[in-house]
Amino acid sequence: GGRTWQAGGLEGVSIRSLAVSAQCPGVVYAGTKDPAAVYASEDGGRHWEERTAFRRARRWYWCSPAEKPFTPYVLALALSPADSNLILAGIEVGAVLRSSDGGQSWSGHRGGADRDCHQLHFHPRQPNWAYQAGGGGPAVSRDGGITWRKHRSGLEGHYTWNVACDPQQPEIWYAVTAPFFKAHSTNAQAALYRHAGAAPWQKLAGGLPPSWPALPVLAAHPNAAGHLYLATRQGALWHSQDYGDSWHLLPPTIGPVWFQLLVL
Repeated sequence: GGRTWQAGGLEGVSIRSLAVSAQCPGVVYAGTKDPAAVYASEDGGRHWEERTAFRRARRWYWCSPAEKPFTPYVLALALSPADSNLILAGIEVGAVLRSSDGGQSWSGHRGGADRDCHQLHFHPRQPNWAYQAGGGGPAVSRDGGITWRKHRSGLEGHYTWNVACDPQQPEIWYAVTAPFFKAHSTNAQAALYRHAGAAPWQKLAGGLPPSWPALPVLAAHPNAAGHLYLATRQGALWHSQDYGDSWHLLPPTIGPVWFQLLVL
């Protein structure tokens, strides 16, 4: 449970994303930088194999604006909870790719998805639903990542850092967003939104600050409907039990959270 650790392979490789199969114990995928690649393990990380078909999917115009020398990397990986061979891979900045055969072959960029990909998630119980946080806005797929649609109505800022979904109702999902040119400044003006059905995004407050100077990090509980957690770079952790309508601050037991929060 994390009390002790040992090396898990891929020493010397710059790993930027991990995805663990919920269906097949021991199946793990890793997304890397230098070069942008996908590796797979079927024994919990003891042995790894590069999915070399991903090399043929790479494009010359992929690049990362975040780190010199601006080489691209696989920042997001998601595995279908119903099919461990169905993988989504997101590049910052480049594409969202899909594989239905465990990474042996890959599609081109999926239509409607944002090319500046920060996060990808499948719904835990409705695997046809998938969600993306992208620099141009949040996007959703209802056909297992084949096609995507952006939803931006109601958002004050489109740059999306995190997305999360309710474990029971896939049409209810959440996004942390900020204005594009302020997102990584000291005045990000970040906010949390909820999307339900066909309605526009609704900004959530309920005890939260009106905005954050740095992008907070969001996660939904995978087994408890309506439960959300929000962590900040100042070490604050917030919890909601009612779909984000109200929040309370938990005791300060963690440090700064920069990119991802996991609730198991």
